[in-house]
Amino acid sequence: MPAERRHSRTYLETILGRPASLVETWRHFFSFAQSLMLRLRVGTGAPYRCKGDPDCADFESLMASGRPALLGTFHIGHSDLLGYMLRDFGRHVHMIRLRVGNSGDMQGLARHFGDGVTMIWVNETENLLFALKNAVQSLGTVAMKCDRVGFSAKLEPFAFLGGRRLFPFTIYHLALIFRMPVALSVAVPDGPDGGLVHGSPIFEPDDAPRASNLLRARTHFQDFLLVIESLLRENPYLWFNFIPLNPAAPEPPAAPPS
Repeated sequence: MPAERRHSRTYLETILGRPASLVETWRHFFSFAQSLMLRLRVGTGAPYRCKGDPDCADFESLMASGRPALLGTFHIGHSDLLGYMLRDFGRHVHMIRLRVGNSGDMQGLARHFGDGVTMIWVNETENLLFALKNAVQSLGTVAMKCDRVGFSAKLEPFAFLGGRRLFPFTIYHLALIFRMPVALSVAVPDGPDGGLVHGSPIFEPDDAPRASNLLRARTHFQDFLLVIESLLRENPYLWFNFIPLNPAAPEPPAAPPS
């Protein structure tokens, strides 16, 4: 996996501020392997528990309310398992994911959790818009990843890892279209069979002009990116990002002389 190793080293060097050693790159891959094994075990019935950090009260309240919501998460730690755990709130979760070669573990988890989870594959574009509309109209909860730019039509620049980098921003445009709240969350390991959830405050679209809502949305996303960066600086091996780092945002054109 030479490309994946190269991207891992680039990410680690960026967050560590120095060249990454072979052992550090190995730890990054080993952490990912542990997460895959955990998903396989949970998919065959092994116990798993999630608990919320004190900053997660708004997220938990929204989940307990039963309101339809848009949930954003990242390729971090146990975040893949978090969506399945929302069944404990009586939620039916529609997960928007990229179908890849190792998606079998996600499908195994979906089968284990029965009718509480529906997979929507983003690279099956002929079905995506219809599936998304049906999910919202059924008052379901829609969960999507917000850290990889590959299939997102809406990108915005944010401060992250020492630069301004592009991130998917589609979830907020959907929030304005469907008048749904947005909650961001990740789950990091908490013992061998548990996760600790970190959640954002809730973004609620209001009747203000679209530009005003999008300005609040950018602040909402940037604030949670600061939480993400803090978690990664504590444990850089938790971001399972083996593709190129989010690209740097282009510099705005210089203002013409007056």
